[in-house]
Amino acid sequence: MCHRTCKTTFANELAATLRERNRPVIRISLDDFHNVRAVRYRQGRASPEGFWRDSYNYARFRADVLDPLGPNGTRHYRAAAHDLATDEIRTPEPRHAPPRAVPIVDGLFLHRDELTAAWDLSVFLDVPFTITAQRMAVRDGTEPDADHPAMRRYVQAQRIYFAACAPQDRAGVLVDNTDFQRPRILRTG
Repeated sequence: MCHRTCKTTFANELAATLRERNRPVIRISLDDFHNVRAVRYRQGRASPEGFWRDSYNYARFRADVLDPLGPNGTRHYRAAAHDLATDEIRTPEPRHAPPRAVPIVDGLFLHRDELTAAWDLSVFLDVPFTITAQRMAVRDGTEPDADHPAMRRYVQAQRIYFAACAPQDRAGVLVDNTDFQRPRILRTG
């Protein structure tokens, strides 16, 4: 049973494997870089276009994570910019990335045009909407039917993303994660 999002669980397990091999890891979730509600829902709470365009603060994500951890970065990064529960903007003290640290980021829409060049390696977890809706229902208590009107915002935003960015093609590794307990690599490179 998937109690957290599968992308988060996958990223955490990858981080644990690298740590077992004595590699320092920096775990970041794009979910800690949401825009405030006024921005996220400015096109309406049910808008797929709004979910696709307005969910995340990519400028803060770039400034706080990608640039500092990039090739010429300071290695002083911030792991969060927003508290989803309180809707407060956060500016935590910067952390210092140790030498040889591997940043592992999980989240939706990470193969967008403005982000795709930032990744040395990316993994796309391919899961049918019927399965993701069921997993979300267990985790969040949402509607388990991907075709239900309540799921329109999420499913249609993903379809916009797939059409605009072809994340399955952009990813360095494509994983079939339909069976959460047995992910299967479909393609590398």
